[in-house]
Amino acid sequence: MKDLDHVEMLNEKVSRRNFLKGSALLASIAVVSATGAMSNSAYAGVTKASVHYQDTPNGKSECSNCIQFIPGSSAKANGTCKIVDGVISPHGWCVAYSAKA
Repeated sequence: MKDLDHVEMLNEKVSRRNFLKGSALLASIAVVSATGAMSNSAYAGVTKASVHYQDTPNGKSECSNCIQFIPGSSAKANGTCKIVDGVISPHGWCVAYSAKA
């Protein structure tokens, strides 16, 4: 009987405000968990055409200076991209370009 009284007391202490705060917190945790669980490979597979990839730089902007670029075996070798599917030239460029800091 004491356990039942304890449950009733807990139920009475949960206000609508506390319930909404708790719900928002759980939703936030779910979003952060889902976002954190996605690796960069989750974004792989974007076609070169969809990001207007070209094998030549756009001014001084080129894949070798992009944070998404994964270099090949040497500075001149083709590499890959965290976003764009396929082989990527270090001297290429696309609209997903984001300069390294």
